[in-house]
Amino acid sequence: MTGMDARDTDLKKELDATLRARGELGDEYESALVDSFLEKVDQRIDSAVERRVRRQLAEQQMTVARDSRSPRATDTWGERFGFGIVSLVLAVPLSAIGGGVAGLPGLLAAWLGIVGVNAVQAARSNPGLFGHRGQRRQDDAWED
Repeated sequence: MTGMDARDTDLKKELDATLRARGELGDEYESALVDSFLEKVDQRIDSAVERRVRRQLAEQQMTVARDSRSPRATDTWGERFGFGIVSLVLAVPLSAIGGGVAGLPGLLAAWLGIVGVNAVQAARSNPGLFGHRGQRRQDDAWED
């Protein structure tokens, strides 16, 4: 018997008891008996609605918690484009300083830094971009 069947059976028993009491007590108690039965029905409806609301609220909280753990799911195309523009604008003086002070090694160091910062930003914005294979293997191990 499922939970719903059990509640239906309980409600049927309550209705039968109310009807038997009406037969024993007479018509003068009919409205009180009906009010009592309806109060029990209201309580059951209220508890069922409350359980559903709690369940939906818990599901929404779980969804929000999962989404908040994702690495910056709110990054927009404009933010990424702006980051790229700023890094290119800063690349000019960094290249001049690096090349002027240390020659070719300084220029290479400046550009490795620029590329590194952009790679980190790209990995942060797109978690699967560089293929985190080690993480996938660990996740697969949990499924066994």
